[in-house]
Amino acid sequence: MDVDDRLARRHGHPDDPNAPSPLEPPHVIWREVETVLPTRWGVFRMIGYRGGDGTAHIALVKGLRIPPEPGVAPLVRVHSECLTGDALGSYRCDCGEQLQAGLSAIAHEGSGVLVYVRGHEGRGIGLLEKLRAYQLQDGGVDTLDANLQLGHSGDVRRYDQSADILADLGVRRVRLLSSNPDKERALRSYGIDVVERISLVMPSRPENDEYLQTKRDRMGHDRPELAHVWSLLASGDVPSVARGTEGAELVQRYGPLVQAGSPLVIAQLGQSLDGFIASRTGDADFVTGPTDHEHLHRLRALVDAVLVGVGTVVADDPRLTVRRVEGIHPARVILDPRGRAPRDSAVLTHPVAPTLWLVGPSAQVPPSEELGGHVEVIRLPGDGDADPAAVVAMLRERGLGRLLVEGGGQVVSSFLAARVVDRLYLTTAPMLIGDGIPGVRFDGSDALAGAVTGRSRRWLLGDDVCTELVFGSDG
Repeated sequence: MDVDDRLARRHGHPDDPNAPSPLEPPHVIWREVETVLPTRWGVFRMIGYRGGDGTAHIALVKGLRIPPEPGVAPLVRVHSECLTGDALGSYRCDCGEQLQAGLSAIAHEGSGVLVYVRGHEGRGIGLLEKLRAYQLQDGGVDTLDANLQLGHSGDVRRYDQSADILADLGVRRVRLLSSNPDKERALRSYGIDVVERISLVMPSRPENDEYLQTKRDRMGHDRPELAHVWSLLASGDVPSVARGTEGAELVQRYGPLVQAGSPLVIAQLGQSLDGFIASRTGDADFVTGPTDHEHLHRLRALVDAVLVGVGTVVADDPRLTVRRVEGIHPARVILDPRGRAPRDSAVLTHPVAPTLWLVGPSAQVPPSEELGGHVEVIRLPGDGDADPAAVVAMLRERGLGRLLVEGGGQVVSSFLAARVVDRLYLTTAPMLIGDGIPGVRFDGSDALAGAVTGRSRRWLLGDDVCTELVFGSDG
């Protein structure tokens, strides 16, 4: 006996006079037809169902054995029908964008199920009533109160048909693509084990910003991902987010860095296409753009300490803090064998973060009582160039296992040449300086076989291009 016969015998078929009354809750569905659907996201199996109330629904299945192997929890999107958003591209809601993002996420994973639930227009009040709710919203009523003023509850959708479709497919455990906690609770109440709920938050538009805000404030939907996702990343957690959402790019870019754990040495540098970090006069204001500066602050927020050479302190007087994004200021490390750092520099006078001033044995520096309490002077073993490996080891002994080497070009190059850098983020700006202060430069190999290589990724930061190189066993 196949699934269709078993369900029909247990509950009666809609064409049978003994079928349940349409007034009864539709606790069962019937599989009617199966075909294939080619889409921009690849080819899906499309399975058509009819519910006990006569409503047709579909399941789009990709790359998934039916039933799945025991214990498998596929990616699942339960999507409520929205003619205006799904078919007409309405900007009043984000439904169409969520539909496409759900299909994209399943395609990216290679397997999953999207259940398209009809009869859910306007959170279950129907298409014409939804248009009446829109009319009330045109007058300033929010989306929830509009439904209430029309005599409906805020959300009258049921998810028993969705649970039955998943059960028919043998899918009992799911990772749910949804920003609605109520949807998770509903599926659980029908016996579906939601092992994870992955937010599917779309960027807002002027036309739907108030609508989305109401759902978040009054209906408990997840809030925009950027702030939430970054907060989790900055605290050392890598969240699950859907491909195509605002937070997905953050997770893709910084998730591997968080997962790399400690100890870790990363280096960052911004330079022109021809390899200079500043003009011949030292003018570096600014080589790379504001998006790269935000990227730098995110890197600072993900490490224990940030290190620069004294040349950077003299030229730029940086604060080396996290200001553009949420995060904890890292400890600041100044590599200054000859003690040249200006006594009024920000790192020595602003006590926003602990500062380690690494100087040579003969460097003349003020006594500790004349320095801020946040500054600790540490004597290096010699007055010449510091040994990067020894500096890294010393910082790790102090519990500063995740280190960002930020500049300038000479310091970053020395750490690269010493082969102590695990990851390099090199941002190139679309400009040619011609002559100036060089960026990455170190004694290379006579043969290209000896070049420093690693696994690479690239992404745009505004008009700039960031290249990540991962060295060592992970490269």
